[in-house]
Amino acid sequence: MLFQVRIHGRGGQGVVSAAEMLSVAAFLEGKHAQAFPSFGSERMGAPVMAFCRIDDKEIRLREPVMRPDALIIQDPTLLHQVDLFSGVSPDGYILINSTRSFDELGIGEFVKGYRAEHLCTVPATELALKHVGRPLPNVALLGGFAAISDRIKIDSVCAAIRDKFPTKIADGNIAAAREAYQLVLEQMKEASHA
Repeated sequence: MLFQVRIHGRGGQGVVSAAEMLSVAAFLEGKHAQAFPSFGSERMGAPVMAFCRIDDKEIRLREPVMRPDALIIQDPTLLHQVDLFSGVSPDGYILINSTRSFDELGIGEFVKGYRAEHLCTVPATELALKHVGRPLPNVALLGGFAAISDRIKIDSVCAAIRDKFPTKIADGNIAAAREAYQLVLEQMKEASHA
């Protein structure tokens, strides 16, 4: 079944790389996948979007993802600037790079109709700083995505990371992704017991 992901962030945060690594992870699991950016202003710090589609059969669609099954938001400063949530159904997954809750981010009311176990924040920038020494949240968020969506295995995400980066950089990114994966699993467990 087709699963569509839309990733929002800012130029220089690795939004396009995240979509590419997600598609590689899916491919490593024998699935069909495609990743592509939404070309707009390509300057550093400008809002950027990238898309990833995953399916068990060949994907013929080529247009941007208008109805995502999952949203990955790499930069929470975009929450109140861009219509990030357009097209996401109440069954969709929303993963935000933040140390704050949905209520603290000012979107608690908005997500009330969504399934609590599909909503998660993960301190991806902090994890990247801790493990890689740079504030790039993209890879940690892929670990979180593996946990929240259960569409891709964390080991496939790690293999895609290893495929993308030299060993030293890959090791730190893998550690960040695995820690994010665990944090999201814990949050989901709490949400399902709430």
